This record gives sequence, C-alpha cells and structure tokens, in this order.
Amino acid sequence: MSTILVTGATGTLGTPLTQLLRDAGHDVRAMSRRSDWWAADLQTGAGLGQALSGAEVVVHCATAQKTGADVTAARNLIAAAKKAQVRHLVYISIVGVDVVPLGYYQAKYEVERLIEESGLGWTTLRATQFHDLVVKVLSALAKPPVLVIPKDARTQPIAVEEVAARLAELAQGDPLGRVDDMGGPEVLTLRELAEKYLAAVGKQRRIIEIPLAGKTYQGFVQGGHLAPERAVGKGTFDEYLTLHVAKGG
Repeated sequence: MSTILVTGATGTLGTPLTQLLRDAGHDVRAMSRRSDWWAADLQTGAGLGQALSGAEVVVHCATAQKTGADVTAARNLIAAAKKAQVRHLVYISIVGVDVVPLGYYQAKYEVERLIEESGLGWTTLRATQFHDLVVKVLSALAKPPVLVIPKDARTQPIAVEEVAARLAELAQGDPLGRVDDMGGPEVLTLRELAEKYLAAVGKQRRIIEIPLAGKTYQGFVQGGHLAPERAVGKGTFDEYLTLHVAKGG
C-alpha cells in the first residue's frame, strides 16, 4: 500500500476521495491548513516539506478563486514534491480550461502546464462541473423574484463521487499524463437546470435569459467547457436533486 497525500482533503472532492483511498488500505495524509497532523499552507509553502516527506503519491485537489492563488500553490507544491521525491502527482482540472478564457480556467490551465513541465511523474484528469456547484449557483440566482441566466448557456454536471472514484483509481496506478476527460451523463441548458432546481425546492420564479458580451461568454455558449463525447458519468442532475435538495431549501 502507498502513502498518499491529498490536498484540499476536506473539500467537496477531497472528502470522498480521501475516504476511498483509506478504504483501499492506503496511508492517506489529509492535508489542509487546519489539519491536526498534516497542516501546511500551499500559498506560503509552510509545512509542505514535513507533510510530503515519505509520500509516494500526491493528489492535488485544493483550489482557490483568488487571482494567482492556484498557480502559487502549484509552484510551492511541485517544489516540495520534487524535494520529497514524490513518484506520482495527480491533478484534477476542468474541461475547457484551454478554450474558455475565464480567469479561473486560465489559472487551472497554467497549473496543468507547470505539472507537465515539472519533471515529476504526473496524471491530469479534466472533469465537467459538479452537481453541487450548479445548485449553489442556481440557489444564489433564485434569491430575487426574477431568476436571470445567460442566454444559450449549457452545462454537463457530473456526480462528485464518480470523479473521486476515478481519481482514486488514477492515484493507485502509474503516471499516465493527460487522461480522457470525464463529463456528466447529459448536457442541459441553464433554463432546464433552473426549472428542475425550482421544482425541487418548491419555488416559483420568472426565468429571464439575457445574452452577454465577451469572449468568456462566447466560449461557454460554444460549449468549450463541455465533453459530450465523454459523457461517462451515470448520476443525473435529477437524481442529485432528489437525494440532496429538499423542497423549501
């Protein structure tokens, strides 16, 4: 069995991934800034040397919306991983980071390139948006009496548990480079998703679709963030709503 360190181990993806790896019998280090045993700060590099010492595999799930944060974290993690002679660095990225010119996506793409050029053994998996992210966005948009969404936008939500299972599989194998993307089972318009969400939580809202300007919007409209040819996910958005979203929520 291997010693595997997971960054972002207490997050949406890191939590089920950590449990899967432990269930498989690995020595898993759940790293975070607040960890009792594996406390480290990816932004400053503090504690990374100790956390990585003796680790054979790293699965990098930690992410942040702050400008430049993901790139800084990756540089610090890669430097520490090289010193610790980590055998395999596994990274979770997003479908479309090389196509859609959103700042957050561009940072993820830069991290991909840093990992590829690191000299470490590496594997990168790109996935589409998680169900819970779609719900968070729709929940925020549904607070006013009118729900406004970008016109012609679509998404392909996937169950986080399925992505965690794939990452666990990759972490237990040899470095593979960039592997096939993972997409959810269906591509849905934001209107369809909004209607499903409103029905699930028992709210009535008028939905208005408006066109937006800019290359980022066009990138999303053109489907740069979708992977219909890799619709390998099984869990649907309807199933997620039934399991996780109650009426009145």
